Amino acid sequence: MLNVPSAIAQSSEFNHFGVSLGAFVTERNSKVQLNGSIPDSGTPVDLESDLGLDSSSSVFRLDGHYRFNEKHRLDFSVFDLSRSSSKQIQIEIDWDDVVYPIDTVLSTNFDLKIYKLAYTWSFMQGEKGYLGVTGGLYVADIGTRLAAESIGERSGNGLTAILPVVGVRGQYDFTDKWSLRGSTEFFALEYGDYDGSLFDIYGGVHYRIRDGIAVGLGFNTVRLSVGVSKPRFNGDLNWRYTGGLLSMSFDF
Repeated sequence: MLNVPSAIAQSSEFNHFGVSLGAFVTERNSKVQLNGSIPDSGTPVDLESDLGLDSSSSVFRLDGHYRFNEKHRLDFSVFDLSRSSSKQIQIEIDWDDVVYPIDTVLSTNFDLKIYKLAYTWSFMQGEKGYLGVTGGLYVADIGTRLAAESIGERSGNGLTAILPVVGVRGQYDFTDKWSLRGSTEFFALEYGDYDGSLFDIYGGVHYRIRDGIAVGLGFNTVRLSVGVSKPRFNGDLNWRYTGGLLSMSFDF
């Protein structure tokens, strides 16, 4: 059980803005089904094993926050998980009303850009850190394109999935130098044209080199399972990415 002091001291000074630049090393697993004019007509495709997309890669990640005061803050994240490949497929694929036969050499572009924005209210605030509830938006800008020059076929589509999320966020300072930071966000309901679930969990340790500058090592895992019923994209998305994040942060 968490023991809360009866009187919590609050610091009169704090940095309003912070930005973190990091290298995100991810391990991914993605399954997509894109239907055509007939419901559930698309082939469920494993993007890594069926289409040859890399399951592991390193990407640049930008995170930041703005603190209005001791109890209220905004956090944001931006990173690009796009990939491409070319592979001779071993299964027949029906993708958005286009059929790609077995042994076709298929070029694939899977675009995935993530934008996160969350507001946090700290209901616990003390000299050693804070704990708060958060709510915001998880935006996944997704595009899939397949092309087979040998049969003269191209297909693909995209969407921007805007998912509302809620969760908790916190930080605990063990010493003047070392701190533990973490957050979890989730979405699990039917919302507009989307039906599914999202879980995003982050945890990491940070070391303060000097005032306003710190390095961090963290772990982030995300699981998304969503059915989409839109004119430009009718199908299912199931993907997971898990990775380590090495970052340097600057507070102003």
